[in-house]
Amino acid sequence: MKFKDRVWVVTGAGNGIGRELTLQILLRGARVAAVDIDEKGLEKTREQAGEHGDRLSLHVLNITNREAVKDLPGKVVAEHGTVDGLINNAGIIQPFLKINDLEYDAINRVMDINFYGVVYLTKAFLPHLLERPEAHIANVSSMGGFLPVPGQSMYGASKAAVKLFTEGLYTELMDTDVRVTVIFPGAIGTDIAVNSGVAGDMDLEAGGEDVGSDPLPADEAARKILDGIEQDRFRVLIGSDARTMDFFYRLAPKRAAHLIFNQMKSLLS
Repeated sequence: MKFKDRVWVVTGAGNGIGRELTLQILLRGARVAAVDIDEKGLEKTREQAGEHGDRLSLHVLNITNREAVKDLPGKVVAEHGTVDGLINNAGIIQPFLKINDLEYDAINRVMDINFYGVVYLTKAFLPHLLERPEAHIANVSSMGGFLPVPGQSMYGASKAAVKLFTEGLYTELMDTDVRVTVIFPGAIGTDIAVNSGVAGDMDLEAGGEDVGSDPLPADEAARKILDGIEQDRFRVLIGSDARTMDFFYRLAPKRAAHLIFNQMKSLLS
């Protein structure tokens, strides 16, 4: 589905890939409802939108608050008249710890934001999207959602849940006018570690997976994501590392797991 003259909702729009998605969607001629818990971050996004800011609305929201999420579609429709697309991008990583050392509060926080936030937003907007002649839902999983990364096991579990949730949604909506895309970023240069409250652990969007390639700039990642959505693609792999490891893990999962362990074990010592 093309972006021009459509209304899109983007979560995590106050920084990183979410900000770049928002800015580039505006450049493609659409309106955007930008969602984030960080009000200052959203204001920065508006500032960077410049002359396109008249097509942008800001919505400060904790996506783990189900009741607050239920109210969001009405606010977006009141602001923009309708809604045509949803990109569930917001997410965090976990502290770089083994499961044995990870506190339950951290486990719950990762699952609430990365998985349940996606579920809540999807449930809230799907009735509206089903009424449109054409609509789209895109959910951001991760390379860590199909490849095990030691020290990020709960992050990976949350993103694997997003993967299968999105794939299931795709099958449920095949006979409707709502298209569905699942996105798998590899290493992306963002401030996700800082925004997740685990600064110093890692600085990669995909949870720190490093298989020898440099992080992809966030603006380039956003462009590839939007191109994939416009092409109504089922799966979008972002970065050479994600493409390589997707193939390798399906071909030889045990060997791939050992490779990742050898790459990451120094961070666990």
